[in-house]
Amino acid sequence: MTKAFHSSGDVIADRRAGYARMLAEAGDHEAAADLLVQVLEIVPGWAAGWDLLGLYYEKAGHIAGAISAWRHLEALDDEGVFGAGLKLAAHGAGRAAEGTAVSYVEALFDQYAPQFEQALVERLGYRVPEMLDELVRQEMAVLGIEHFARALDLGCGTGLMGQHLRAKADYLEGIDVSAAMIAETARKGIYDSLQKAELVAALNARRADADLVTAADVFIYCGALAPVLAALVPAMRPGGLVAFSLEAHDGPEPQFLRPSLRYAHGVEATRDALVVAGLDVLRFETAVLRFDRGAPITGMLIVARRPPLELNAANDGEDGGDVAA
Repeated sequence: MTKAFHSSGDVIADRRAGYARMLAEAGDHEAAADLLVQVLEIVPGWAAGWDLLGLYYEKAGHIAGAISAWRHLEALDDEGVFGAGLKLAAHGAGRAAEGTAVSYVEALFDQYAPQFEQALVERLGYRVPEMLDELVRQEMAVLGIEHFARALDLGCGTGLMGQHLRAKADYLEGIDVSAAMIAETARKGIYDSLQKAELVAALNARRADADLVTAADVFIYCGALAPVLAALVPAMRPGGLVAFSLEAHDGPEPQFLRPSLRYAHGVEATRDALVVAGLDVLRFETAVLRFDRGAPITGMLIVARRPPLELNAANDGEDGGDVAA
């Protein structure tokens, strides 16, 4: 977090924290943690310091120490910017709050915005936008769709998904919780409109006007899928498509929080959630979404459709004439 590198307000503490960071960058996380303990004796109310201490303990394999640091952090970080609750939950020391940890996600992507694309595409082999776009293109061909009147890109980030959608949509909207991400993509001129908002709140405020909705690696920060779909489906036109990705796991849990602080969703639970939401599943595939610390992250790529409106029997006379209601 950027905030983790802000001054503690004490020159001596800042200098020692700088030494601790140097030790951590050299791979000696245990020594870095020991030095940061001394720092926090000087500035015990420095929330960012407790966040760093938790990180160093975690990297050193001292999970009990990390949990203790995050408990101190949780008490100091009223807004949840550092994600202490998520970190505790990911290590079995607490329960994650329902829905998106908005303050944490916003701060996370505000930090990463300037180097986001380089880190994700060049270092982590990220290809989700291309893969989702190909699935959408294939379904457009099957359904005879030539163009979308209005497309909505949730968690638009720096426009990695939007650049694929631009030629397919008359009007393209982007929504993201991070102002820094919005600023990065605004410079590219990809979207017709951009909105800074939490996605469920933004969806709940809409009418049924989108005939394509995309969310590339967005719902992995949202927890339970059902509330997201409950907000998403009414924002779609009948017959509209939604394409999104999720990190996957094969267990019975609908979702669980990984140490990465991203949610992995159960394959069968995801299928069930789509059916309950009233969506017709068109494509449901598994693929490697990216690499994390050298390990492949397997996920789901999904394209679903809101069923088209069907004629009401009262207005569907056998002879084709109008029937009075």
